[in-house]
Amino acid sequence: MERGSPGFRRLVHEVAKFGAVGGAGVLVNLLVFNLVRQTTDLPVVRAGVIATVVAIAFNYVGFRYFTYRDRDKSRRTRELTLFLLFSVVGLVIENGVLYVATYGFGWDTPLQNNIFKFVGIGVATLFRFWSYRTWVFRALPDHGPVADVEALLKKERAKAKRQQRVRA
Repeated sequence: MERGSPGFRRLVHEVAKFGAVGGAGVLVNLLVFNLVRQTTDLPVVRAGVIATVVAIAFNYVGFRYFTYRDRDKSRRTRELTLFLLFSVVGLVIENGVLYVATYGFGWDTPLQNNIFKFVGIGVATLFRFWSYRTWVFRALPDHGPVADVEALLKKERAKAKRQQRVRA
């Protein structure tokens, strides 16, 4: 994908919107995690799972109605099922990191819990971005020859502008 191409710009825009929703989701996740840890006697990984579930619900609304609002909406049941499936895989990745740090290495201070919760969120986010954009929030089909002609015209206009700058 060429930098400056319409596809590249769309991807950058998508990553920015995904990041905005995801960033807010990280805050929700960490706030709920720390709230549960402060107010209950639940073990650290259970608190992490509860926080992840709350963040998953928050993120679905943000992704569906902000990041991917222009994507295919015709099969919501399928979309939600896949979203939940991939979110559960992300939940396992995210809280698996926390589990290994806490029970495998004995890193169990509140600061260490938050660091490894954050690291787990980061690793799981890479998986979620790929799976959500590939399988869950599918792009609408291209508009066929009209879209091809429009893309070609746009490319030719850009080429003409570059040539005009070179001549000037």
